[in-house]
Amino acid sequence: MPSGILLYPGWMSLKRAPLLLALFSISALAQNVAEISIEGYQFAPPEVSIKVGDSVRWTNHEKRTSHSVVFPSEGGLESERMFPDESWQRRFEKPGRYEYHCGPHPEMKGAVVVGE
Repeated sequence: MPSGILLYPGWMSLKRAPLLLALFSISALAQNVAEISIEGYQFAPPEVSIKVGDSVRWTNHEKRTSHSVVFPSEGGLESERMFPDESWQRRFEKPGRYEYHCGPHPEMKGAVVVGE
């Protein structure tokens, strides 16, 4: 079988492949990414509002300290430890308020508000 041929019912050629790729690209572009900076032992901004399906990216801009993001209401779900200039990203699939804090520095707090 030649490579690149999609096997879907009714598809006899690659004529529809560009349309499929365009639709996939549009849906990928529809996702927004909110940026949260970690600097001076603070999350900035401390609260972001996004839509279902959007993502949040936390980036550590500290010079020597590592941080993580912990979601206590989700059983303590925790990001990987972020060292200086590293980031971690999460996509939110359900509406709600997601409060979080830094693992090694629990006094650092923030929230993600996910709307419909």
